[in-house]
Amino acid sequence: MLAAGSALQEKTVMAGTSPAVLGCPDVTLGRDTTVQEVQENVTPMDSLTLSSSNTDFAFSLYKELVLKNPDENIVFSPFSISTALALLSLGAKRNTLKEILEGLKFNLTETSEEDIHQGFRYLLYLLSQPRDQVQISTGSALFVEKHLQILAEFKEKARALYQAEAFTADFQHPREATKLINDYVRKQTQGKIKELVSDLDERTLMVLVNYIYFKGKWKMPFDPRDTFNSEFYLDDKRSVKVPMMKIEELTTPYFRDDELSCSMVELKYTGNASALFILPDQGRMQQVEASLQPETLRKWKDSLRPSRISELHLPKFFISNDYSLEDVLTVLGIREVFSTQADLSAITGTTDLRVSQVVHKAVLDVAETGTEAAAATGVKIQLRCGKMYSMTMCFNRPFLMIISDINTHVVLFMAKVINPK
Repeated sequence: MLAAGSALQEKTVMAGTSPAVLGCPDVTLGRDTTVQEVQENVTPMDSLTLSSSNTDFAFSLYKELVLKNPDENIVFSPFSISTALALLSLGAKRNTLKEILEGLKFNLTETSEEDIHQGFRYLLYLLSQPRDQVQISTGSALFVEKHLQILAEFKEKARALYQAEAFTADFQHPREATKLINDYVRKQTQGKIKELVSDLDERTLMVLVNYIYFKGKWKMPFDPRDTFNSEFYLDDKRSVKVPMMKIEELTTPYFRDDELSCSMVELKYTGNASALFILPDQGRMQQVEASLQPETLRKWKDSLRPSRISELHLPKFFISNDYSLEDVLTVLGIREVFSTQADLSAITGTTDLRVSQVVHKAVLDVAETGTEAAAATGVKIQLRCGKMYSMTMCFNRPFLMIISDINTHVVLFMAKVINPK
């Protein structure tokens, strides 16, 4: 949720990003956009640049969230957050605009502002296509104070590039405006995000909401009858009992990174999405986190090879989190938009708006059939004779999870599971 205000009079523009890892068939992009229309304005290189920048932003944001929440589960949608900020940048000018786009890890000497927006348009279009199996819905909405005049050019660009819907709201009655926004988000995320905004007041002028909703079924589902209670080791001294899913004789992409002391498996969903589960060796989580770069993820994905796993144990879990991201984004270089120097004049034609709050909420639900969300024993590897070897892989200590769209390479969700309970 992004909020804007002024020095003289606290005027607030709030924007919210609300990912739920779950899916719904509601397609918000492409209603009045043809394939040809979208493809004419964007090249594959633009979307590749955008997905690479998205990964860079995802890992930078992740590292800051871990610093601020060292002993907590982490779950967020970098794509949802970057889409909300890119949409906001349509209304920014001068240094405010530069900081937002550079904070999103774009190199503005190599990629133009127009290419960035067209890249988002193309990715949103691809992600919104009806799918038989994996369901992804993403969209944006503007809730505008009924007395505020939004510039027609901003509204048109928001609609054309981000398919952002616009609604009027009476922020003089904060409780009703809050209900209007939360009801919208709840509906769009199939009830997974129940309360995105909670502290609106009569100074609020605009709320910008972005949501993403994902639901996937495992290509190789776990049998619920095989789920058993097992220890999950929080650290050297503490453990909790969790429902542990089990699948036997599985052939799936696997990679052991000896350099970074971690192992990983990729579990595919039916459709065009996959989840990469990364299990650092005991005591090596910080080393793995410090090495997270787009190049690292590329290397891991290029190194994955089909391998036979005799037993894979993965906890069944539901985690959720919400964040106020102003401090984190400031560290990433997005500063001016939160200050009295902010220039968001392309939204209303005036320069008295600033962002005062960025709130992000996400949930991640991993179970036997698949994933929905709106993110001390070690890996036992038993080498055998011959080229094919089998192993047991047990996710019974903190691990990372990255959900990506296979076609676009966009990181949809990222999670760190410290405690599945």
